[in-house]
Amino acid sequence: MSLKLDILVMAAHPDDAELSVAGTIARHIAMGKKVGIVDFTQGELGTRGTAEIRLRESAAAAEILQLSSRDNMKFRDGFFKNDEDHQLKLVEIIRKYQPDIVIANAIEDRHPDHGKASDLTDQACFLSGLRMIHTFDESGESQAAWRPKSVFHYIQDRYIEPDFVIDITPYWPVKEAAIRAFRSQFYDPDSNEPESYLTTPDFLGFIESRSQEMGHKIGVKYGEGFTKSKMLPVSDLFDVI
Repeated sequence: MSLKLDILVMAAHPDDAELSVAGTIARHIAMGKKVGIVDFTQGELGTRGTAEIRLRESAAAAEILQLSSRDNMKFRDGFFKNDEDHQLKLVEIIRKYQPDIVIANAIEDRHPDHGKASDLTDQACFLSGLRMIHTFDESGESQAAWRPKSVFHYIQDRYIEPDFVIDITPYWPVKEAAIRAFRSQFYDPDSNEPESYLTTPDFLGFIESRSQEMGHKIGVKYGEGFTKSKMLPVSDLFDVI
């Protein structure tokens, strides 16, 4: 029997979700929601670490966040495509978990995989709702069509003006711990591996500053910003105050 999730977070690389939405994940899990992450690749093209190390770090971060599930699609880092084959694989996992909300990579970013993953997710979420597309679960059983109610996109390296911001102030320590679970990827004075954009001491400071910038927009200490794919319906003004 499939595990029904409330929120499914899609990420081109292991650590994309932690860097961008770990606070939002932690907040909703604390509210009793079931949240999972789907990593598209193993991050095998990263300057530091290996695919095996990244998988172990992903498992450690999942435990910190108390995720209900974490999957890795093992798409080719840097070379996966927004094509029929990849779309159908995502349709299978969307139908498996039947999330009400999907959160995807930034609509455009410094790393080309991020925008590509964003487009791939958008199209897979639409296709997943078409009943004439036939997919099967791990047991060979036919999957029912399922389309998430909303798809939101997180903000990554490049600044994008958010459509809304989630207050993550109480969950900043959890976000920081989840990020630091990826020890191979960030500042480590004892590492002998090559330096990269991510491994300077300033990078984690940038992540905190971005969270503070987003928080400032809504009058709190830390926030995470999102863009939306469609207009959000509101029937009660008190839902948005």
